[in-house]
Amino acid sequence: MHNAGYGRAKALRDKLPTPATEAVIADILLFHHAQGLTNGIHAFAEVLRTAGHRVTVPDLYDGATFRTIEEGVGHADEIGFDSIIAAGIAAGAELPTNIVYAGFSLGALPAHKLAQTRQGALGALLYHHGDVPLTTFGESWPAGVDIQLHVNEFDEWCELEVVEEFAEQARSQAHADLFLYPGSHHLFTDSSLPDYESESADLTMERTLHFLANLG
Repeated sequence: MHNAGYGRAKALRDKLPTPATEAVIADILLFHHAQGLTNGIHAFAEVLRTAGHRVTVPDLYDGATFRTIEEGVGHADEIGFDSIIAAGIAAGAELPTNIVYAGFSLGALPAHKLAQTRQGALGALLYHHGDVPLTTFGESWPAGVDIQLHVNEFDEWCELEVVEEFAEQARSQAHADLFLYPGSHHLFTDSSLPDYESESADLTMERTLHFLANLG
């Protein structure tokens, strides 16, 4: 995978103020997308850490990364999506319950399930969420577990109606924001991939940090 993600992330980190002592410090469990634990995922996590948060990024692929989304989805299909979700749940079992669950695309599956079914969740951040209904893991969204969803409006991997319905259903129980971006690339927040869209990625990070700063 490309190394550009680290340089781009450093440029963004340099813009961030030093966290104040009274700032909210969140524990975040962050799951990678179908192309694996790329440099861009590490870079995204480092920005969150620079803002003062504690971030755990498990590798659900045991070190494997893939050059294209199609290759990564094929690998995930071989492993089995249920197995990937189970690995994510196992990673969560090692952490406190009062945390934020976050995931990119494929990683939104375990993040979604943990936020919806593990008691004590503080919030959920789902990036590039595709076509998984809210009711996949439960009948309703848990009360008080705020959520952000971030997708490109013309992403061919995303069923926009499904995501919009997800957000609407979650709003009956918690604060839920669906942010649409004007591009068509799927993994636009990963600075190590060709899909990267810097303006949308920076705005996603800004909104993410605002979400984390206002937990509780």
